[in-house]
Amino acid sequence: MNKVIIMGRLTKDPEVRYSQNDSSMAIARYTVAVDRRGSRNNNTGDQQTADFIPCVAFGKSGEFASKYFHKGIKVAVTGRIQTGSYTKQDGTKVYTTEVIVEEQEFAESKNAAGAQGGNGDISRPAPEGEDGSFLNVPSGINDEVPF
Repeated sequence: MNKVIIMGRLTKDPEVRYSQNDSSMAIARYTVAVDRRGSRNNNTGDQQTADFIPCVAFGKSGEFASKYFHKGIKVAVTGRIQTGSYTKQDGTKVYTTEVIVEEQEFAESKNAAGAQGGNGDISRPAPEGEDGSFLNVPSGINDEVPF
C-alpha cells in the first residue's frame, strides 16, 4: 500500500500550469514544510527541524490549490508517494520524490492563520472565548440551534 498523510505549512504560493491537450487540466505544485517530531526540544543549532515535501495536485484539486492555498497556510494532504528520475543536459541523473495529492484540506481556522501571519481573510471572528476555548451558550438558546 502506498499512502501518505502530511500536515504542514506551504513554503510559497502554489505554481499552477495547465496541460496542453484537448481538455486542459490544472497541475498545481507546492511544497509543504512538515515539522519533525521532537525537533523543537532539541536545540542543536544547524540541524534541520522540518522536511520540505513537494506535492502535485491535478484537475479540480489543482484548481482548488491555486485559488485558495497561499504561502504560510497550514494544510493536511493525503496522497501517494511517486518517485522518478531524469537525466540533465550535462549527463547527471536526478532522482525525484513527490506526493501525488488525492485529498487536501485546510488544517486551521482563518483566525489561526491570521494570527500566524498568514494573509487569510479575517472578516468575521470565530465564536471563541478570550483564552481560545469555546464560548458558553446561554441557557434557553439551545432550542434555536438546528443541530
